[in-house]
Amino acid sequence: MCNLYRLTKAHAAIAQLFDARLGSIGNAGEEVYPGYPGLVVARGELRSMVWGFPLVLGAKQNRRSRDNGKNGQPLKPKPINNARADKLDGFMWRYSFQERRCLIPVSAFAEAEGERGAKTRTWFSLPPEDAPGGVFAVAGLWRDTPEWGPAYTMVMTEACQHVAGVHDRMPVILKRQDWADWLDGPPDAAGLLCRPYPELMVVERTGESWVRR
Repeated sequence: MCNLYRLTKAHAAIAQLFDARLGSIGNAGEEVYPGYPGLVVARGELRSMVWGFPLVLGAKQNRRSRDNGKNGQPLKPKPINNARADKLDGFMWRYSFQERRCLIPVSAFAEAEGERGAKTRTWFSLPPEDAPGGVFAVAGLWRDTPEWGPAYTMVMTEACQHVAGVHDRMPVILKRQDWADWLDGPPDAAGLLCRPYPELMVVERTGESWVRR
């Protein structure tokens, strides 16, 4: 599953690339982690949202344990930042998939590779001819939340041949001609776009530690 990606292009240039209005950007950084702000294109606007739908830990327990931690403090929600394509009919994703799909601009996404305790970052991106300006679109869902305001999640599918050696799943990468169908098409048509990326990808193995210290 994807827990790190980066977006290195200027905000105005991203908005122009996606033919979107420039909305509230906030403090979205170049490297995006679950629970932190990232940029999405939703309803014709490039704007900041929190990456991950909030899920309160202990939700299967009684109401008291849902609302309070061991010492009575409120439980911190966990960001659910990946939605499996084969689970989009589940309760957490169903209504967002039907009504609130978005595009996530991405320069590259990373997966952890290596031995436990010594994992490094392997970055995946598209060649320049398939990523104008060094940016491509990943399929996303969004909704308003009482905990964090607008939040989004990244749709995941089976890994293509370029990713499979590192992880068995990857983000759904959308070609430009499919952006409109993902954003505004019927759910059945959008669901058909949730497939492994069929074209060439660029793989960059690094010595960067997966965990920043």
